[in-house]
Amino acid sequence: MESLYNHTTEAPSTFILVGIPGLQSSHLWLAISLSIMYTTALLANTLIVTVIWMDSMLQEPMYCFLCILAVVDMVMASSVVPKMVSIFSSGDNSISFNACFTQMYFVHAATAVETGLLLAMAFDRYVAICKPLHYKRILTPQVMLGMSVTITIRATAFMTPLSWMVSHLPFCGSNVVPHSYCEHIAVAKLACADPRPSSLYSLIGSSIIVGSDVAFIAASYILILQAVFSLSSKNAQLKALSTCGSHVGVMALYYLPGMASIYVAWMGEDIVPLCPQVLLADLYLIIPPSLNPIIYGLRTKQIRKQTWGLLTHCLFNHSNLGSGIQALEKTRQLQRFPS
Repeated sequence: MESLYNHTTEAPSTFILVGIPGLQSSHLWLAISLSIMYTTALLANTLIVTVIWMDSMLQEPMYCFLCILAVVDMVMASSVVPKMVSIFSSGDNSISFNACFTQMYFVHAATAVETGLLLAMAFDRYVAICKPLHYKRILTPQVMLGMSVTITIRATAFMTPLSWMVSHLPFCGSNVVPHSYCEHIAVAKLACADPRPSSLYSLIGSSIIVGSDVAFIAASYILILQAVFSLSSKNAQLKALSTCGSHVGVMALYYLPGMASIYVAWMGEDIVPLCPQVLLADLYLIIPPSLNPIIYGLRTKQIRKQTWGLLTHCLFNHSNLGSGIQALEKTRQLQRFPS
C-alpha cells in the first residue's frame, strides 16, 4: 500500500480540464447560465448574511445556522464556478497541480460541512416544534458552537486523508481531466497506480456521513410531523408544514443529485455516459447555492421583511442622495450665474 502513495515519477505541473465532454458546442451558453446562477448565489447569500448580521432580532439558532449555510454555499460555488466559466467562455482550461488539489479539498470539504448543517437545522426545527418550551435551554450558544465545531472537524477529518491519498498517487501519463473541475475520482483515474483505494475510501466515507445524516434528518421530520398533526389549530399546522416543506425541498435538492453523482462516478462511463456524469456533478455544486437563500431565507417571514426593509432603505437613501447632489449642483450654478 505504501508504494501506491509515493511519488515514483514527477507530478505534472498542470492538469487540463476538458469541461463537459460532448457539450463543447454549448460551452458558451453554459458559461452564461453558470454566470447568472453564480451571480444570483453570491448576491442572495450575501444579502441573507447581511440581513441576519445586522438585525439583532434574527439571532436565534435557526438564523445563525442559515447564515453559516449561506457562507458555505458561497465557498462551495466560488471554488469551482469561476474556473468553469473561464473554461466554457475562453477555453482557459489549465489548472496547476497545487490549485487542482486545493480546489478538490475545498469543494468536498464544503459539501461535507453542508450536510452537517442540514442535520443541525433539522434538529433545530425538531426542538422548536416538538419542545418549544425548552428551545432556548437546549440550543444555547455553547451547544451551537459545539455543533459547528463538530461539523467542521468531521469534514476536515474526512477530506484530509482523501486529499493526501489522491495527491500522493504517481501521475506519469495523461494530464487531461475529463471533467470541469478537479473531481477526485476523475483525477485519481489519471494515476499510474490503482486508484481504487482512494475511490473506495470516498465512497464508503460519503455513504456513512450522508447515510447517517439522512437517517437522523428523517427521524427528526417524522417526529415533527407527528407533533404537527397533533396540533388543534389548522393555521399552526399549515405554518409548520410550510416551513418543514421548504426545508425538505432543499435537502432533496442537495442529497439526491449529490449521492447520484457519487455513485454514478463510481460505476464508471461504461454504465453511465461521461457527459451526464459531469453535468450532474456541476449542477449539484451550483443549483443548491442559488436556490438555498430563496427557499430557506426569503420564504421566512422575518428575513423577507428585514430584506425588504434593507433594500427600501438603501434605495431611498440613494434617491435622497441623488436629489441632494442635484440640488447642490443647481445652487452652485445659480451662484456662478446670478440673474
